[in-house]
Amino acid sequence: MGSDTPSFIEHLISRRAAGLPPNPFAEADARAAAAIAAGRRIIDLSKGNPDGAPPSFMQDALAHAAHDPVYFRYPQFDGIPAYLDAIRHWYDSRHGVALDTTTQILAVAGASVGISTVIDALVDEDDLVVAVDPYYPQYEGSTAVAKGDFTSIPVDPERGYLPDLDAVDPALWDRAKLLILNYPNNPTGAVATPAFYQRAVELAHRHHFAIMNDFAYAGIEFGRGQGPSPSILEIPGALDVAVELGSLSKMFMVAGWRGGWIAGNTRILAAAKAVHRQTTVLAPSVIQQAGAMALNSDLHSVAQLAAVYGHRAQVLTQGLTEAGIDVAEVHGGLFLWARVPEGFGTSSEFTTWLLEHAGVAVIPGSCFGPHSDGYVRFSLLKPEADLYEAASLITRALARPPLPGNMHNAERST
Repeated sequence: MGSDTPSFIEHLISRRAAGLPPNPFAEADARAAAAIAAGRRIIDLSKGNPDGAPPSFMQDALAHAAHDPVYFRYPQFDGIPAYLDAIRHWYDSRHGVALDTTTQILAVAGASVGISTVIDALVDEDDLVVAVDPYYPQYEGSTAVAKGDFTSIPVDPERGYLPDLDAVDPALWDRAKLLILNYPNNPTGAVATPAFYQRAVELAHRHHFAIMNDFAYAGIEFGRGQGPSPSILEIPGALDVAVELGSLSKMFMVAGWRGGWIAGNTRILAAAKAVHRQTTVLAPSVIQQAGAMALNSDLHSVAQLAAVYGHRAQVLTQGLTEAGIDVAEVHGGLFLWARVPEGFGTSSEFTTWLLEHAGVAVIPGSCFGPHSDGYVRFSLLKPEADLYEAASLITRALARPPLPGNMHNAERST
């Protein structure tokens, strides 16, 4: 603690703040930054930051809105009408879901704000939140802020990295207050099926829990040979129990703009709006206006972006497979999910090894839940040349003779 801080300040920090889990993405940034500061060249595949630019029409819409006096003022609490209507149109035209802009949609400053808002709206102390492991770390962090209990159920690789919901003890469902889903998935790249969503909705009705589907990677699908990944709100009965989070960040490469929404069940939305009005800033009006233009477009730019990510996934998958790394089949999102090779210990140990011996930064699977140690996550958000180089560096590193005293290398070579 700094010398300018009185010792009693330490005792003023809330137990809630002191007990929060660390942010694994901040830790990953620190690891890569330390290696770069030491003079090393690092290919950083740990981040989920888009590496391109939004479509020009969206940039133009933002610039135009910035000069419009209408948007100099605070926006309406729940979202500007044009943005809410564009979200409604997006659900109707893309997913066949009819929503009411007044009672079933809330504009938020990114899906991350949506996560914390929904959890705060539903979870009291000791209420149980269930997530699918691997899971986005904020689900656990926001539950901790709400003083809820958190647990996870594992995915099944044989089921396309979806969990077997019927294998879960019914007593767990009876205790659950909220089930969190995330498809297309970060980090596995799995895409949910209507049948999977249908079963989740049936269980929610039977055991009286709510569902939050993190749909931040909507539109980023590839290799499926069919239409867009389904929204959970398409499922009959879903609007009785579920809400869904949307984001402009991934579809339009505007992560820094912080634009998103919550949509779904009217009663949950009412509670979310009450929390949102007291705890966070409103989504900027100029971002909402640009988002309205984007969601009302033909979405051709989103399809092009998905094709780019799909090709990058093929490039990196092929390179890692040739290096002897088992990669999960990916259908959407921005990442690859790969098993740690035998002889390398934990996912954190393999992450350290890759950084030290290949100059490639990744995220260990242990950051995504206790069932996910033994995996690492690779980002697709680098140019293809970097992905080719990363795969080449990893291949060469794995082919080197074991270093003296390096047990993991020695085990790997046997």
